Amino acid sequence: MEWETVIGLEVHIELATESKIFCSCSTAFGAKPNEHCCPVCMGFPGTLPVFNKRVLEYALKAAIALNCDIPEYTVFDRKNYFYPDLPKAYQISQLYSPIGTNGHVDIDVDGTVKTIRIHEMHMEEDAGKLIHSDIDNVTYPDYNRCGVPLIEIVSEPDFRSAKEVVAYLEKLKMFCEYMGISSCKMQEGRMRADVNVSVRRAGDSAFGTRTETKNLNSFRAIEHAIEYESERQIEILEKGGTVRQETRRWDDEKRVGSSMRSKENAQDYRYFPDPDLLPIKIDRAQIEELRRGMPEFAEEKKARFIAEYGLSDYTSSRVTADIKLATLFEDAAKGCGAPRTVANWLIEIMPKVLDDCGVAFEDAQIDAVQFAKLLASVEGKKLNKNMGIKALEQLVRQGAEFDFDRYLKDNAVTMEGDEDKIREVARKVLADNPKAVAEYGQGKTKVMGFLVGQVMRAFFGKVDHDAVNRVMLEELQTGGQR
Repeated sequence: MEWETVIGLEVHIELATESKIFCSCSTAFGAKPNEHCCPVCMGFPGTLPVFNKRVLEYALKAAIALNCDIPEYTVFDRKNYFYPDLPKAYQISQLYSPIGTNGHVDIDVDGTVKTIRIHEMHMEEDAGKLIHSDIDNVTYPDYNRCGVPLIEIVSEPDFRSAKEVVAYLEKLKMFCEYMGISSCKMQEGRMRADVNVSVRRAGDSAFGTRTETKNLNSFRAIEHAIEYESERQIEILEKGGTVRQETRRWDDEKRVGSSMRSKENAQDYRYFPDPDLLPIKIDRAQIEELRRGMPEFAEEKKARFIAEYGLSDYTSSRVTADIKLATLFEDAAKGCGAPRTVANWLIEIMPKVLDDCGVAFEDAQIDAVQFAKLLASVEGKKLNKNMGIKALEQLVRQGAEFDFDRYLKDNAVTMEGDEDKIREVARKVLADNPKAVAEYGQGKTKVMGFLVGQVMRAFFGKVDHDAVNRVMLEELQTGGQR
């Protein structure tokens, strides 16, 4: 009999506030270990937390985007457990009155739209992390991340494949990036997922025993972990065994999961309302103001780009997948008046240039005005494609300091477009290569590429390739006599 995989997700997203949720320590990534810590986030006796209002604003935006019910009051609770990366031995989280409940998100998988229900969304503080040293076989705690604000989005077990899970995570990532509430950089741990997996016979209504794989921080790892765990459970059941409810870890290099501990339930954490934090009354006027200020999300932007700029469905999907990319496209398209050219360069050429320069797109400082000037010059035949790519490389490397007009002046890269000069060189090339001309006359048209290359070389590549092709074809057809 066939098996069905049932999946639920707990997604942790770090909010893009400058300071932590209950103290003024920085949330900046990449600091030296234990540099961004204070008595409050370290849980020293006698300290009191002070709630960061920006966290509430960002959490409300997320709750609105996820179609959640928002309560009149929201309350913080203490989740009690001991672990070396949790200095207070409890985490301030939410259980009894979270910021959002009963939400939903629609995902599109291969043209089929499916609704994923969201059980709840709550605010909480992050824990620290442990750094395992292979040099001295010691584990060191880094508490910089303690107190960084999180929202945790808990879905219902509505997923049936890893593909659906990835579509859902991409949707959450898009929401957060478009609203500016999180960068969702998974390589920095700013978006992580705990994956609950169980299997059951196809057609059964009862759920199987679930396991939870913790802290997956890439789409690839999530896909592999789901596939592995599903196959592992099916194998156990088909051999007559029993799946244990447990928490598991994932090694993506080896593509194998392993058991960590038995799975905790809510009662194991001994939740109770945090005595140091008052209930928060939600301002309904603030909710409506935030709702009115919701950005144009990717789906709406995609439809507008198709209608307004004449992009294909595929191209529009690509340029709207990232808010920074979509903004750069629109600003540059307005600046140079050639939206399809802009889209093509962003999709086909920009990734390779970024890779060659060793710069991630999210970190690149690409000025839309300078980018538009560059593409307008390519469109106007002042630069050929190769010259444009070299200019783009400098734009990526220099960032905000790049000035396209100065670049043209300093590098003398303006392309030759005078057809009379091109024709003069083409006739000389034909005169110097009578054998190639004869072969062309015998139907060996591939020789034209060689002849065009000779003209391009004469101009050191700084010439309109289309113009050279056109002139060379005319000269070959008339035997160089005009």
